Amino acid sequence: MRDRLLKCFDFPAPQPSRHYNTGDQRDDLLDSAKNDLIDASVLIPIIDRPEGLSVLFTQRSQNLKNHPGQVSFPGGRTEMNDRDAIATALRESYEEIGLLPERVSILGQLETCLTGTGFKVIPIVGLVEEPLALQLALDEVSEIFEVPFPLLLENNRYRTDCVKLPNGEARTFYIFDYPERYIWGATARMLVSLRNLLQSNP
Repeated sequence: MRDRLLKCFDFPAPQPSRHYNTGDQRDDLLDSAKNDLIDASVLIPIIDRPEGLSVLFTQRSQNLKNHPGQVSFPGGRTEMNDRDAIATALRESYEEIGLLPERVSILGQLETCLTGTGFKVIPIVGLVEEPLALQLALDEVSEIFEVPFPLLLENNRYRTDCVKLPNGEARTFYIFDYPERYIWGATARMLVSLRNLLQSNP
């Protein structure tokens, strides 16, 4: 599985420009909306363990203003001193869960994800080496957990749901079914992007 993952990102391109579009969001929508949204980035940390790959998730604190209590990847809004989306993802991962940047090998990035709360999020995929020695910033992250990587490729774990917004607009979102966790919205959409990438590179 590790070799398959590396193969998906194995072609010559500068790391910041490795961008994969799965077609879930229309390019014209991205072009028209991105200038009005807040730039942000997350790290999709794929832990390289002897027993196999796993993906690390965070459970956000209930005290946060944006997305309280939701399952997410470590990350946040871009700051002025961040060189690029990779720098944002690594900085936020260190601040939130104590993940040292030198433990992360950047593989590439997935398609930009627009959120209903006004963010334009770039997902950065990174392979993480042990030991982790993580330390959580409990004001931002209440806990972390891991999902075995092969489960992300199981199509029957993905479904969609729909909610009606106060303005009458219907919004459809992804859900990734995992025991005792509700993984949905932008995080689940990023998992779909990663799954599609791997399935297109068997």
